[in-house]
Amino acid sequence: MSETPSTEGLEALNNAWERGCTFLGTEYAILGGAMSWVSERNLVAAISNAGGFGVIACGAMTPDLLDAEIKATKELTTKPFGVNLITMHPELDTLVDICLENNVGHVVLAGGLPSKDTIARVKEGGAKIICFTPTLALGKKLVRSGVDALVIEGMEAGGHIGPVSTSVLAQEILPNITDVPIFVAGGIGRGEAIANYLRMGAAGVQLGTRFVCAEECVAHPDFKRAFIRASARDAITTVQVDPQFPVIPVRALGNEGSKKFIETQHEVIAKYRAGEMDMESAQLAIEHYWAGALRRAVIDGDVEHGSVMAGQSVGMVKKEQPTSEILQELVTQAADALVNPVGRKVDA
Repeated sequence: MSETPSTEGLEALNNAWERGCTFLGTEYAILGGAMSWVSERNLVAAISNAGGFGVIACGAMTPDLLDAEIKATKELTTKPFGVNLITMHPELDTLVDICLENNVGHVVLAGGLPSKDTIARVKEGGAKIICFTPTLALGKKLVRSGVDALVIEGMEAGGHIGPVSTSVLAQEILPNITDVPIFVAGGIGRGEAIANYLRMGAAGVQLGTRFVCAEECVAHPDFKRAFIRASARDAITTVQVDPQFPVIPVRALGNEGSKKFIETQHEVIAKYRAGEMDMESAQLAIEHYWAGALRRAVIDGDVEHGSVMAGQSVGMVKKEQPTSEILQELVTQAADALVNPVGRKVDA
């Protein structure tokens, strides 16, 4: 395959994702998936500077930390970027205010159904709202409530996931919600997949796993090496040991940390049954396991006992590359796929 797309291919691609690019204010309708400890100022700015749309992962940040991160990102890029906020965060309203005070143009709300008040707060502040939907019905409800765009993310993705595959979600939702731009995520590692979802009606895509081995990503070298060595089947989902304690499945590379999570669930549930913890505290303790385990892997490089969250597209991550090179590869592959019929030979 050529290193740059043909004029014909690029024109086809620009037409295919024009709606997404206009919505994001970017050259390419490719969002960087928000990954805790990974999607910080350096990677976010690199994605935006290279033509994509970087997204800061707020996660459990305090308002002061988020304020500092947004300002630091603005020092590295003048291009548009967004902020991903977790709806369950106890200081969500303050975090929204921080985004608006810093003139963040797009706020991504994840981790639960946002309230009407939160949606109104963001929109009145002049920012656009992007939300995730795992079902067609919820997607329609979010659109009615004023959400400006949707992301549909399949179970192939890394981190916390739902039960349905990307391809099924795309078939179910893309033909039936056309009021707002929809971005497809989960299991996307090459441009040919991007082209296919654009053909189906997507406005663009979101990728996370593919950017972990970007040179600008601050993840520990051992974390990146784990990605480069891994195959798709190594990215497995966690096990829920007791239906009484619902745990959102997490996709990560199997290691001792995955086994420890199962042990942690058993330990916490035992304390609950012994009357040492109430239900809410027990469930929080199970969820909090991931926050520390992810940091150990990403920042400290403990890829054996930490949580190496990765999507199934990890098998397509072969080396560390500049962010701009990753995006250019995806764009070239997508553009060529849009103009080359199936079965036609493409330059190697």
